Amino acid sequence: MFGLSELKQTKFYQEVFEEGKEEGKEEGKLEGKLEGKLETIPQLWALGLSIEQIAQALGLDEQVVRQAVQPKS
Repeated sequence: MFGLSELKQTKFYQEVFEEGKEEGKEEGKLEGKLEGKLETIPQLWALGLSIEQIAQALGLDEQVVRQAVQPKS
């Protein structure tokens, strides 16, 4: 029977595993960039920029910017 330890030693498993790690890293980078942009929105809003200006500057949808500047209740 082909066990898990033997499967992990196959070239196919190792290639798929590495591919998954790379995709995870890329996804993490994108999430980090988005999080940074979302954290910047209130600061730009406080400086007097409009929702449209903020959205354009950060490359975000205006609806996302509106949600970020709405007061949390």
